[in-house]
Amino acid sequence: MKPSGKSAITSKRLGILIGGSGLIGGALTHFYKSTSRNTEILAPSSKKLSLREPDDIKQYFRRYRPSFIINTAIAPIDSNPQMAFETNYLGSVNLAKVALVLGIPFIHISTASTLPPGENLTEDDHLPLTSGLANYPKSKLMAELTLKHLGATQGLDYTIIRLALVYGEHDHKIQGFNRLLFSIANQSLPLMLTKKGVMHSYSNNLKLSHFIHHIIDRREEFSGKTYHFVDPEPVELTQLIFSIKSQLGVKTPRKIFVPYGLAQTGKACIRWIVKIMTRIGIEARVPVELMFLENFYKSQTLSSKNLKDSSYKDPAPGVTVFTELPAMIEYYLTRWKHLNLLSIPGDEQKSHQNSALEFQHSPTTLLDHLHNNNFTISKDDKNRNRRSSSIIDI
Repeated sequence: MKPSGKSAITSKRLGILIGGSGLIGGALTHFYKSTSRNTEILAPSSKKLSLREPDDIKQYFRRYRPSFIINTAIAPIDSNPQMAFETNYLGSVNLAKVALVLGIPFIHISTASTLPPGENLTEDDHLPLTSGLANYPKSKLMAELTLKHLGATQGLDYTIIRLALVYGEHDHKIQGFNRLLFSIANQSLPLMLTKKGVMHSYSNNLKLSHFIHHIIDRREEFSGKTYHFVDPEPVELTQLIFSIKSQLGVKTPRKIFVPYGLAQTGKACIRWIVKIMTRIGIEARVPVELMFLENFYKSQTLSSKNLKDSSYKDPAPGVTVFTELPAMIEYYLTRWKHLNLLSIPGDEQKSHQNSALEFQHSPTTLLDHLHNNNFTISKDDKNRNRRSSSIIDI
């Protein structure tokens, strides 16, 4: 008889991770599988547990009754209002209510998009909650405010962790920092959509796994608080782009800085084109990067004072986004190549490009070449195949 629920995992503490397929969730799953010996993590897919279905949440947690919940799930950044509200806000609140009923910690991953531009921003800072906010930051900010309300009025044991631009391996999607890396590797960023001196904070996803593991065992210190989990030193965006470009050995983006006004005009034109295409029945979306165009031109750095003053100690203080670049580039370029999302520069890429040009401009020449070179079977091959089998699978 196959055991079910928590009875199958009695020797370890059980935690539920929501959003295990993302960058943060993927790193956490890898961390607990490879490092922690006393904790088991379940990371149900959206097919097994939908944050948009309260009954799914109740049934799943009634079955497993975990010791803690970690919520890293987010709706796509360009989601419509309903999906953003139901996933980022209602989903988080439903999980928090389950944590309240079970009397367990709720670790909620939030984002620096709830903060305004500025330097050395603290955990008390946030954008004003207005109708003009984009769906993503609006829903994430509402979730933060409701968790604090539930903590103050009903005793919810929560910790909110705000992240800046996250870097690291185990990203099953292309988002955040990796969108920048992909754009440069794919050479789809011809010019510099930023200006010199723009600084941002960055968050290491592997260190975050250590932090979450640390705070789960120390609830008296970390309960009911918000932390900015970022590297101590912010990074200039221009310097980071040039470093990626240098290590990839690509020519773009060129050292030509597009003024913010011109970039805004280009964004407005793209929005107009997308609107027209949508009206005539062609599905189109504004590129996600353009939704955060302002962030490319304005600094946003987060204070890490509360983190430094806590009992948590950085396990690798010398690790930064720059020290991790070579490993990340190797990891993601290999992954994207295997997924056919990216062609790594080399002879194979040139060959495919030449074939594509022949296919476009001289298909008969290409077909003759393929017939003469790719489909010729030698006499030795024929004899070998006849001896090995009477049936040849082609």
